[in-house]
Amino acid sequence: MRNGDDKVRARGLTKTYGDGETAVHALRGVDVDFGAGVFTAIMGPSGSGKSTLMHCLAGLDFATSGTVQVGGTEITALGDRELTELRRERIGFVFQAFNLLPVLTAEENMLLPMRLAGRVPERGWRDEVVGRLGLADRLGHRPHELSGGQQQRVAVARALLPQPDVIFADEPTGNLDSRTGAEVLDLLRSSVRETGQTVVMVTHDPVAASYADRVVLIADGTIAGEIDRPTTDSVIETMRALGADDLSGAR
Repeated sequence: MRNGDDKVRARGLTKTYGDGETAVHALRGVDVDFGAGVFTAIMGPSGSGKSTLMHCLAGLDFATSGTVQVGGTEITALGDRELTELRRERIGFVFQAFNLLPVLTAEENMLLPMRLAGRVPERGWRDEVVGRLGLADRLGHRPHELSGGQQQRVAVARALLPQPDVIFADEPTGNLDSRTGAEVLDLLRSSVRETGQTVVMVTHDPVAASYADRVVLIADGTIAGEIDRPTTDSVIETMRALGADDLSGAR
């Protein structure tokens, strides 16, 4: 397992949209680390900056100031081409909307990022991922022939196969029912515990957050604390103290 070193590190991270009196300060000098082999959830009230933080950490958006390191590389110093290559080769993504190409089969969607990078997954690792995700009999199917849960499994496989420095998951269970969502979260958690994968997940759901090893809390663009070994109840209690009113798991 990979552990010990931080896989993702941000220092003095700011993000401002607009300028003057209409400027929106989405991030205000964020310092945060995400350890290797750890499953971390990022949570905060609506408009707190959690999605902006993930997008800046993943190189999907440019910070106004500050630095971000992924696997020891300062991505805030990279040009567009270098950043594109780093995202493709060293970062995995799992999105709420699956983002599968409809004309490709499940297997082709899984392998696409590696093929674009001129790489081929090691056969044993490919078979392990496919088997673990229960996709062996779905590899030839196109997305419209798969359930939502199966499509998200393909997306998880696509993220895992390159064995990236970090997988960023943005509301990965948002379009899934609770049972299927739990299966996807179990898969992400097992990838951390069994293979040492680093996972950073943005969620507003306390139940989803309870699968993580740690919850980083953000409010008004700043780090507001963290929860180690979170439970659904501890997350709900802490989020309510932060003024969150969009707790989908708090029923």
